[in-house]
Amino acid sequence: MAVSNNQYVLSNVEALWPRINKTYKFDNAENRTVPCDAFDEGAKYETRFRMTKDQAKALFVAMVEAYEAKKEKGWPDKFDMPFKKEEDGSYSHKASLKGAYGKDATLKPVQYDAKSVKLPDDFMLTTGSTVNVAVTFTPYNMREAGVSLRLRAVQVIKYVPMEATSPFAAVEGGFQFSAEENPFEVVATAPVETPVVSDELFGDDEPTKVKEPKKVVKKTAPAPKASDDALASIVADWDD
Repeated sequence: MAVSNNQYVLSNVEALWPRINKTYKFDNAENRTVPCDAFDEGAKYETRFRMTKDQAKALFVAMVEAYEAKKEKGWPDKFDMPFKKEEDGSYSHKASLKGAYGKDATLKPVQYDAKSVKLPDDFMLTTGSTVNVAVTFTPYNMREAGVSLRLRAVQVIKYVPMEATSPFAAVEGGFQFSAEENPFEVVATAPVETPVVSDELFGDDEPTKVKEPKKVVKKTAPAPKASDDALASIVADWDD
């Protein structure tokens, strides 16, 4: 962990529900977080992270120091510890960045691999990955006082591959797919070789491949056209 020019780096923390590849907002109609335009209300980049007790203590001390340095007249002397204590004794918190301030879009937080090589803009960080998180402290005093963590960059130390999760529970005795029993599996067949005729039969220098005979489709004679009287009779029958 290090502090430099009001920037703080959290080392080896666990990423929780990261949304950094694009801006997201909470959609009340869908009751979930969805991708959105950077200028939409509530649009932001965000990730939560899990840290040890010692990491949480060090982070809080740095936040208090930043608050003291920027505290204005009339601000409370102190603020409450904002971290959430988990059942396993660890602590979690979040770092975020608005999609835009006024008419200006913010710069997307940059993601790097363990060698500090920049990752693609659409790289999808996953929950459970081990990361370093670079933030800047922003002290505030609105309805309550505190220090927010503005997300600047993330370095992926250990990546946990994304897995699709099923919304269903397992059903005992139900259908279970097995590739070995797939009746529709395509089985490759050996190609049919064209027979070769010896050149001695025809006196040629090169062997001659027998041309496959062409299939002749017999044309059937067109049915005789009904006479005008017959057509008139058919029409008369429909009228009846």
